[in-house]
Amino acid sequence: MAPGRRRHERLRWSKLYTFSCLRPTVVTDDEQPHPLQGPGYSRLVHCNQPGLHQKKPLNYCTNHISTTKYNIITFLPKAIFEQFRRVANLYFLLTASLSLTPVTPFSAVSMIAPLAFVVGLSMAKEAMEDWNRFMQDMKVNSRKVSVHSGEGRFGYKHWQEIRVGDVVRVEKDQFFPADLLLLSSSYDDGICYVETMNLDGETNLKVKRSLEVTLPLDGDASFRHFTSTIRCEDPNPNLYTFVGNFEYEKKVYALDPGQILLRDSKLRNTTYVYGVAIFTGHDSKVMQNSTESPSKRSRIEKKMDNIIYVLFTFLILISLISSIGYGVITKFGMPQSWYLQPSETSYVYDASKPVLSGFYHLLTALILYGYLIPISLYVSIEVVKVLQATFINQDIHMRDEETGYSAQARTSNLNEELGQVDTILSDKTGTLTCNQMDFLRCSIAGVPYGVVSSEVEIAAVKQIASEVSGTIEQHSSTQDFWEDSGDGFGSSECELEVGIARMVGKPQRPTTKGFSFEDDRLIHGNWAKEPNAGTILVFLRVLALCHTAIAEANEKTGAFTYEAESPDEAAFLVAAREFGFEFCKRTQSSVFIRERYSASEDPVEREFKVLNILEFNSKRKRMSVILRDETGQIILLCKGADSIILDRLSKNGRIYEIETIKHLNEYGEAGLRTLALAYRVLDESEYSAWNTEFLKAKTTIGHHREAELERVSDTIERDLILVGATAVEDKLQKGVPQCIDKLAQAGLKIWVLTGDKMETAINIGFSCSLLRQGMKQICLSVDSSNILSLNKEKAAKESTLMQIIDAHEMVKLEKDPNAAFALIIDGKTLTYALEDDLKNQFLSLAVNCASVICCRVSPKQKALVVTRLVKEGTGKTTLAIGDGANDVGMIQEADIGVGISGVEGMQAVMASDFSISQFRFLERLLVVHGHWCYKRIAQMICYFFYKNIAFGLTIFYFEAYTGFSGQSVYADWYMLLFNVILTSLPVISLGVFEQDVSSEVCLQFPALYQQGPRNLFFDWYRIFGWMGNGLYSSIVIYFLSIQIFYSQAFRANGQTADMAAVGTSMFTCIVWTVNLQIVLTMSHFTWIQHLFVWGSIATWYLFLIAYGMCSPVISGNAYRILSEALGPAPMYWAATLLVTLSCNIPYLVYIAFQRALNPLDHHVIQEIKYYRKDVEDQHMWKRERSKARQRTKIGFTARVDAKIRQLKRKLQKKVSSLSIQTQS
Repeated sequence: MAPGRRRHERLRWSKLYTFSCLRPTVVTDDEQPHPLQGPGYSRLVHCNQPGLHQKKPLNYCTNHISTTKYNIITFLPKAIFEQFRRVANLYFLLTASLSLTPVTPFSAVSMIAPLAFVVGLSMAKEAMEDWNRFMQDMKVNSRKVSVHSGEGRFGYKHWQEIRVGDVVRVEKDQFFPADLLLLSSSYDDGICYVETMNLDGETNLKVKRSLEVTLPLDGDASFRHFTSTIRCEDPNPNLYTFVGNFEYEKKVYALDPGQILLRDSKLRNTTYVYGVAIFTGHDSKVMQNSTESPSKRSRIEKKMDNIIYVLFTFLILISLISSIGYGVITKFGMPQSWYLQPSETSYVYDASKPVLSGFYHLLTALILYGYLIPISLYVSIEVVKVLQATFINQDIHMRDEETGYSAQARTSNLNEELGQVDTILSDKTGTLTCNQMDFLRCSIAGVPYGVVSSEVEIAAVKQIASEVSGTIEQHSSTQDFWEDSGDGFGSSECELEVGIARMVGKPQRPTTKGFSFEDDRLIHGNWAKEPNAGTILVFLRVLALCHTAIAEANEKTGAFTYEAESPDEAAFLVAAREFGFEFCKRTQSSVFIRERYSASEDPVEREFKVLNILEFNSKRKRMSVILRDETGQIILLCKGADSIILDRLSKNGRIYEIETIKHLNEYGEAGLRTLALAYRVLDESEYSAWNTEFLKAKTTIGHHREAELERVSDTIERDLILVGATAVEDKLQKGVPQCIDKLAQAGLKIWVLTGDKMETAINIGFSCSLLRQGMKQICLSVDSSNILSLNKEKAAKESTLMQIIDAHEMVKLEKDPNAAFALIIDGKTLTYALEDDLKNQFLSLAVNCASVICCRVSPKQKALVVTRLVKEGTGKTTLAIGDGANDVGMIQEADIGVGISGVEGMQAVMASDFSISQFRFLERLLVVHGHWCYKRIAQMICYFFYKNIAFGLTIFYFEAYTGFSGQSVYADWYMLLFNVILTSLPVISLGVFEQDVSSEVCLQFPALYQQGPRNLFFDWYRIFGWMGNGLYSSIVIYFLSIQIFYSQAFRANGQTADMAAVGTSMFTCIVWTVNLQIVLTMSHFTWIQHLFVWGSIATWYLFLIAYGMCSPVISGNAYRILSEALGPAPMYWAATLLVTLSCNIPYLVYIAFQRALNPLDHHVIQEIKYYRKDVEDQHMWKRERSKARQRTKIGFTARVDAKIRQLKRKLQKKVSSLSIQTQS
């Protein structure tokens, strides 16, 4: 149904806003048409004529988007390329090709089939994962929006059907489907509010305004005959610039970013808007900021290639030895071997051409010794990773009860990478925060109000109380801090000290959304009984009047809801309403509030005339309104950052300054966002003179108009009288501080990358304990407007360099071991810091800081920070986490990308490797699943190489023993079954079920996670150790078996063993040895492991029985080999026991000595759990837990440490002063 003409939106906001959208009444130079010439400005859009853009030379792209890696055409070549990027697959392709020639010792099918199976399985997995991405893309492409279909009629179409030039109607709370030029809105003057959180992380609503010439296009029918032309810049990734001209009714109008509505931003506080599509699909700015889906490989997989190189080199070496030996024997030994009939030669056996014979034998040897490089390793890893991903998906501890979303491993290629993360790069809005503010405390006339304490204060008091009482609780157990956090504590120093002796708690009343304030002195009209009631009245009026929000009445309940530009404003209005000052209506010239002075009285509605609004921006850091009250008095009400407001106070306005600063510091320590409130009464003549100058500044022609407006505004925002301060809690997502604290204890570095302004990012840093009071902040920022040099770019770069150098010196000269530095940098300065000649110095500074926050960064910069700076500069694993379209580039470029499946679309999830519903689940994803997956995969790969070396080298020994004849000691079936059945399931169970410690212990001992980043289980020392173990086992198995069976009687009638008996006995020893080895490797057993290990051994004997019962045509020399030859022979069973023990006892001795003399962390924990010391000796258990966290300067625990140090100093001072008083 088409919307009617504009109804209640009669406010002409452009008359109120000073900086955002007001234009001078005369035409400025900036509004002249842009001279669009040269490359980069060739875009031509015919509005309301989309068909013209489907023909050459325009032929613009559709609005269909795709984030998949493959399509129907590219899947086969790209997927095959991905598979043969693996070195081992290339080797097996070579051997499969050679198996078609006469030099092969095995059949072609036995070589080609395994390769086809492994590659086919991997490609099927890739196809399945890409199909999931395709389905997510289809969800976005299938969204519907109202599009003009002709004759003034609008109908719904899918997003993917929108074309350049289409006129689109977007309604409240809908996303924009493409980059649109705003034509009109439900407001009379074409204003609309846009939330760009998905693009730049900003939670504040942006004000957009259409051209005045298009304001009459305010209904569906008005577009019946509408046509115009837009000439503008070509598609580009810059979110904050736009240059173009709008040609309409034979006139040309300049366009700027203020009229552009970007794809994936959302319409707020506006019933509807009309816009015309300029950039669609992959031409839109948000998609220009995305990068192509990369093919990611884990570090372990890359290192596995290096191991393959080592084994391949070793394979070539022993093949060369074999071919040289064969050539020598062919030349010198073959003529004497009459039984080989040397006269009947071939190209394989030719004594006259030993070099050629040796070369052919080289090819044979390369195939014969191929078991050194296990093809089943890859398929086993694929199976294990899929099962690991299934366990991640089904983990109920990572399921959000409210939304029903579970964790999702969208690719299983990177499971083990989760256990090796060094740096986390996180978005802010929607990732750490849930974009909700709660009014918690305030300071009015130097008196603090509000008794609800922060979690930091509660935890610190609990800790000191336990120390004072003598029951010392190790505060590494941060989980205890979060329990019973609902207890209320006063915020004053006195109450905190009282809290040391006893825990004060009282039941809280049900809280209102946005209002968690508790203090009866202000609620229910009790504020009127306070000594400074007059100041409190002004404070409450500032809350209710100093804003740009709109009140909307609920027709059913009569209550008001507020549509504000920022969550802060909404929280202030809710607080004012709860205190009895309810904002109820706004007109073009007035604001109405209902004031209730006591609970028994009816509210009084008062009108305040709005004379001027000087709105908030990141440069001003304050907002003011100038009002005329019902008595005719002119009042300026101002709220802003305390540093700005305190500098603008008059001499008489500083009465409460000292107390207010003290309270502001306390609120900051508690992690709350603070604003100072002030006012000023203006004389009529003073205001009249100022307003004249102000109107003159508004109509200034030229680019100096905004600076002139700022100057004039600054003159009236002086000589203020301080009223008080507010403390608002930025509601973090559930569990964010705990998660960050645990990740910090696990030794992970955390960077926050946000498009938000610096002040907001700093406040969030305090809220989630990345920043804390007392931490030294290094702010890198370049203000080009203050640079007077002609070459501003060069001067800005030099300024950035000097700031980095100075910061380096400050960090270097710091002597306090508890000192912590936080690096905060804005996007503009980051541009210079990322340049080649500065990035290494900047990275060095960042690494030496406890936390890093990058503000006002574009999506492209997020990706560059990940790739250029952290990933390439440190060479360590990076994880990026975000929830919006602005995080896609960062997620794709990081080693691991994690998307949060929140309410703001699914773009981040579609581009991610893993998705979770809330940031807090990242703790379990890394500390538990990451630790397990890394260790499982590392041990599994090492074991794989061990068992294949132990098996493969016995073939080499026997071939050398038989004169390098190419003869295998094992039957073909044995060799096929070795990797496929007899040893595959135990190693898969190791990769899927192994746990060195339980999930609860992983969370209690976060330092265990560092085994991954330090690569303790997959370094070259351990890899070569396992290879050495395989070499030792192969030597023992072969030579001990040969020695046992060589000349001794094997059967009761005195017969010696033939090759089939020796080979079968040797193979039995191998099966027992490698399966017993995996038993010694495992720490955690379930019935599945027992079934697989002992079942594999049993399967070998069952196979021998079944194979021996087959016809000799099939079984050959192995006919009834177990039942008649080996089974009755005691030597067979004794040899199996002796060889198996000889191979595994050295490893058993090694791990026993390691646990006794140099145990790893998990060895100590396993022993404690085994002897139940965690239950019987709580003191030792807590001591071990206190050791099991990395010393960190960020996170909740570090913050509590700092708070404890502060409170202890206060107590020491008090004790000292009491001692002095006692002595005197």
